[in-house]
Amino acid sequence: MLGNIVIDILTDADLGFPIILMAVLIAIFMTMVAYSTFYERKVAAWIQDRYGPNRAGPKGLLQPVADGIKFFVKEDFLPDHADKALFILAPALSFVVALLGIAIIPWGGYLEWFGSERIPVQVASIDIGLVYLLAVGAMSVYGVALAGWASNNKYSFYGGMRAAAQTLSYEVPLGLAILVAVLACGSLRLEDIVASQALTTWNVFLHPVAFAVMFTCVLAETNRLPFDLVECEQELVGGFHTEYSSMKFALFFLGEYGHIIVSSALMVALFFGGWQPIPWVGWLTESTAWWAVALRIGIYFGKVAVFLFVFMWIRWTLPRFRFDQLLSLAWKGLVPLGLALVAWGGVLAYVGEDGWKEIGPRSFWAPVGELLLLEVAMIAVKLVSRPTGRQTNMPPVAAAS
Repeated sequence: MLGNIVIDILTDADLGFPIILMAVLIAIFMTMVAYSTFYERKVAAWIQDRYGPNRAGPKGLLQPVADGIKFFVKEDFLPDHADKALFILAPALSFVVALLGIAIIPWGGYLEWFGSERIPVQVASIDIGLVYLLAVGAMSVYGVALAGWASNNKYSFYGGMRAAAQTLSYEVPLGLAILVAVLACGSLRLEDIVASQALTTWNVFLHPVAFAVMFTCVLAETNRLPFDLVECEQELVGGFHTEYSSMKFALFFLGEYGHIIVSSALMVALFFGGWQPIPWVGWLTESTAWWAVALRIGIYFGKVAVFLFVFMWIRWTLPRFRFDQLLSLAWKGLVPLGLALVAWGGVLAYVGEDGWKEIGPRSFWAPVGELLLLEVAMIAVKLVSRPTGRQTNMPPVAAAS
C-alpha cells in the first residue's frame, strides 16, 4: 500500500518530478560548492605557476573532503559578548539563501514524464521567476549584516555595514541590466527567455553592454575581487567573519560559492542561451528524450563552470577598489548607464512591436546603440572627473596648516 502511494507520487509530473529534480540538484549543488574551493585553489596555482592542492587523494581531488573534516573537528568558538541566537543564525541564513535560487533555473528544456505532457526541467515554473530570484538573492545581505552585528566586534560591524551598502548599491544597476533582457524577450519566466534566444540568437550579442553591467554587479553582489571590500583583510582583520570559527566560518564561504553558482546560472539563462550548445541552433530545444535532457543539462553546467573560471581568474588578477570608488562606480556610472540601456531597450521593443522588425530588438541596432551609449557615458565620466583649479595630494590637516 505504502509502496504504491510512493510510486504514484513519484510518477506524478506536478509533484514527483519536482521532488526528484530538487534532490538531484541539491546533490549536484553541494558537490559543486565543495569542489569550487578546490577549483579556485587550482586556478590560483595555475595563474601563480605553482602546484596547488596535490596531497589529499589522487591529484588532490579529496582536498575538499579533508577541508570538510577539518572544519567539523575544529573548536567551535562562541564569544561571550556576542548575540548568540543571531550569531548562529547568520551563517545558516547565508548558505540557505544561496540554495533557494536553484529552484527556478531552467536546467534542461522540456521532458516527457511517464507519458504526461511536456514539463519544464526546473523545480518551479512561476510567472515571476526573475522577481523571485532577485528577491532571494537580495536576502543574502542579511546573513553578512547579522554576522557583523551579532559579533559585537567593531571590525565585524564595519564589514557588515559595508556589505549592506555594497549590496543595496549594486542591486539597482543589476535590476536595470536584467530588465533589458526582459524587454527584449517579453517575459519574466527564465524558460521563456531561453526559448526566445533559441529562435534568434543569444542576448549577449544583442545586448553586450547590459551583460557587462550585470556581470560587474554580480562580482560586487558576491563579494568577489575587485569588490571584496566586505572582508578587506588589510583594514578589517577579517571583516564580518572575524569572530567565527569551525563550520560556521565555512558556511559563509560555501554560501558565497553557492551565490556565485546561482548567479552564473542566471547569466547563462539571460544572455548565453541556457542549454543551447551554440548560437543560432535551436534543434536541441524540441526533443523531450532523456538523452536530450541529459545533454542540455550537461551543456548548462558546462557554461556555469566557464563562468566560475572567469570569476576566479578575475580574483587572482585584479587589485581591489577603494570603497569610495566602489560606490562611485555604482551610483555615478552603472546606474545612469543602466537607465539609458533600459530606455534604449524600451524604444527598440516599442518599434519592434510596431511592425518594424528590421530595426527591432533582434537586429544590429541593439548592440550598436548600447555601444554608443557606453561611449557617451565614458566621455561624460571623464569630463565630470576632470580636475579643476589648484590640486594637492596633501592630507586635509597638513594642507590647512
